Amino acid sequence: MGDQEELFPIPVGSEPKAPLATRMRPQNFDQLVGQRQVVDVLRQLTRSGHLPSIVLWGPPGSGKTTLARLLASETSARMVAMSAVTAGVADLRKVVAEAKVHRRAGLRTVLFIDEIHRFNKA
Repeated sequence: MGDQEELFPIPVGSEPKAPLATRMRPQNFDQLVGQRQVVDVLRQLTRSGHLPSIVLWGPPGSGKTTLARLLASETSARMVAMSAVTAGVADLRKVVAEAKVHRRAGLRTVLFIDEIHRFNKA
């Protein structure tokens, strides 16, 4: 049985006990499936070194967080993901202040705020 090939091998650098969905997540733009026009534009932006503010919209599980992680990886940026469901404005201000400190040191930050519509004044 030791000679059998695994159906879902564990990618290099992946945690063996991580959920299958986490282990199988795309590690680069070439592994993304669908939305080829959008992916091509984002790939060009990362190669140019200019990454503007971007709003990613779509249903849960459509790859928004994965895409943000790839953008950070492709631009050698620090990735900070937070959820507006559990974080407050004070948390956001802290992350932005940290990003400014990193920027002064020449390091970029990609800030991904999930459920940003929860930051409303109501």
